[in-house]
Amino acid sequence: MKLATWNVNSLKVRLPHLLDWLPVAQPDVVCLQETKLEDGKFPRDEIEAAGWQAAFSGQRTYNGVAVLSRFPLADVQAGIPGFEDDHKRVLAATVEDTRVVCVYVPNGQSVDSDKYAYKLRWLDALVVWLGDELKRHPRLALLGDYNIAPADADVHDPAAWVGNVLVSEPERERFRALESLGLKDAFRLFPQEEKSYSWWDYRQGAFRRNLGLRIDHILLSPSLAADCSACTIDKAPRRWERPSDHTPVIATLG
Repeated sequence: MKLATWNVNSLKVRLPHLLDWLPVAQPDVVCLQETKLEDGKFPRDEIEAAGWQAAFSGQRTYNGVAVLSRFPLADVQAGIPGFEDDHKRVLAATVEDTRVVCVYVPNGQSVDSDKYAYKLRWLDALVVWLGDELKRHPRLALLGDYNIAPADADVHDPAAWVGNVLVSEPERERFRALESLGLKDAFRLFPQEEKSYSWWDYRQGAFRRNLGLRIDHILLSPSLAADCSACTIDKAPRRWERPSDHTPVIATLG
């Protein structure tokens, strides 16, 4: 099974990209973030016509998550239980014997902002909930845009980013808390090229100059990690016309 995550930064804009990419990459499950569509405007017909089932939780203009699958989706759940939040950032579904959790972690804006404090609270709630989910679903994958570069190796210029959101120590502590649940960073299970990133700013030729961050991740429970044979970042869609600022990450199980 191939699992993928992609922050499409507007599914309305990027739907042609998605439909072109799916038959080339041939994933089995895809988690999307920043769909930016109310549920009534989700392109279910186009996606189902391409051979995919879809579950989605969206809102106008901001946020929004979706899970696409070649297989039936069961036990679909939106949001973090017990955490009151109007933002559509979490969607979980069971595919075959695997619990797939799609997340769009808050950006945080800046370390001195209320949005940063919200981000840390949100991550704390996520860790607690996932601890319970793992007890029920030992085969669990957590995919999405985490808005966290977990180590300096995931940042093009660590010195320039010191003290900034996405790389701050409290955020990285929350990433390590997820790992402490037993989840493994699929990308780091394998030797990888240095300066491998999944996001590049639209400005200052950042993609061309590879001034990026690795903030899109696939974390796997121990049983899934043991089955993982590869994890790659697919940079091709970032080269297309009107691309998302993120590019897909793919993990292959088996």
